[in-house]
Amino acid sequence: MKEDIARILKEEGYIWSYEKIGEGAKAELKAKPRYSGNTPALKNLKRVSRPGLRQYVGSDEIPKVLGGMGIAIISTSRGVMAGHTARKQKVGGEILALVW
Repeated sequence: MKEDIARILKEEGYIWSYEKIGEGAKAELKAKPRYSGNTPALKNLKRVSRPGLRQYVGSDEIPKVLGGMGIAIISTSRGVMAGHTARKQKVGGEILALVW
């Protein structure tokens, strides 16, 4: 799951790269953030769903973050994807995080 989120952040341009260190349950991810001058591209990441309170949405209810300037990360039946991709494919799912 964490590796899928890192892949989406890389595809959307929030991080330069990431690498998986180790194997199995003790594996760690090391990410290299992207900067524009001295300003980081990833300003904030808000976790939405938690084990005690899951947030599910349909494809037409996926939120637009900051009027389209950010992304929502959605876990769908077709895998973890960005909100705009889930909207295009008309699939809903669990909102994992909002990124801007």
